[in-house]
Amino acid sequence: MNPIEVLTPLAVIRQDVQSMHAYAIQDSAGMVKLDAMENPFVLSPVLQTELGARLGAVAINRYPGARIDELKQALARSIALPAGHALMLGNGSDELISLLAMGCDLPGASIVAPLPGFVMYAMSAQLQGLAFHGVPLTADFELDEAAMLAAMREHRPAITYIAYPNNPTANLWDQAVIRRLIAEAANLGGLVVMDEAYQPFSSHTWLDEIRAQPEAHAHVLLMRTMSKFGLAGVRIGYMVGPQVLLQEIDKLRPPYNVSVLNAECALFALEHADVFAAQAAEIRRQRGLLMEALSAMQGVKVYPSEANMVLVRVSDAQRTFDALKSQGILVKNVSKMHSLLGNCLRLTVGTPEENAQLLQALKITL
Repeated sequence: MNPIEVLTPLAVIRQDVQSMHAYAIQDSAGMVKLDAMENPFVLSPVLQTELGARLGAVAINRYPGARIDELKQALARSIALPAGHALMLGNGSDELISLLAMGCDLPGASIVAPLPGFVMYAMSAQLQGLAFHGVPLTADFELDEAAMLAAMREHRPAITYIAYPNNPTANLWDQAVIRRLIAEAANLGGLVVMDEAYQPFSSHTWLDEIRAQPEAHAHVLLMRTMSKFGLAGVRIGYMVGPQVLLQEIDKLRPPYNVSVLNAECALFALEHADVFAAQAAEIRRQRGLLMEALSAMQGVKVYPSEANMVLVRVSDAQRTFDALKSQGILVKNVSKMHSLLGNCLRLTVGTPEENAQLLQALKITL
């Protein structure tokens, strides 16, 4: 060994990991928090008390057991799980995305997804050593069908991600285009993952397509999260797919990846699904009012939304973001995420009071 060589524990950590940036979470203390697509409504005091009693009775001295299976069964009932399909749980959708990359990590494997899109698709590929090929959307944030097909034919991806609705653009893509992409993936022998994180706020679910044409979707997995349902702090994601596929991915799931407390919260929420459905309906109503008010503002371009967020383009995103923050309003500046998002901000739909504060702050700022 060279006597001047300095040994450091960092030497055993991959260089590409050391060059990465950690996922950034904005400090929201004291702010109107409209940056993370969270449900802004809290449980009533009565339900808070009921949930507290339920959690207090959980056997936290034991590893998760049968209660996890009961949650899977409750979710299966809530979505009317199609025949021949299975359901698996993840610690949020993020874990499911990582497990998919791990399961498909064959030599030369790759992932294709439209851009701009959810950052974890590319991050999971990088961490697992798969090639990631991002395909830019059109200028109005629609799928570029020709470019997607070309990328799929060139790279023959193990996984093609289609977010429905998309993050951060918030729109649903053309169903006919998606059907053709799904068919092409079948021809190429790859999987398609329909990511329905924002389904509670959307006018359509791809689960209906799967039910109507199960043979055409034998290679399609559908992923959802309970975060947007109203349980962002609980970290429950789930994935649905043909049993023959899902049983293979489920082998990679860490044992006890969902805690008994999280599972009990999710079961409680499903038992009170009417409460959360009412919250989602109010968020959809508030979204319409917010978009109408934003559209009336000079210098603001509002894009269609089927999620609990609204993408807007302003003349100077950084200046607007800073001005809103100085007024106690925290939104997401996505203008540097992708060239197509120049001067764009992503606004979470909040409560009526929060939305009013946002609009008032924008009037002062713009």
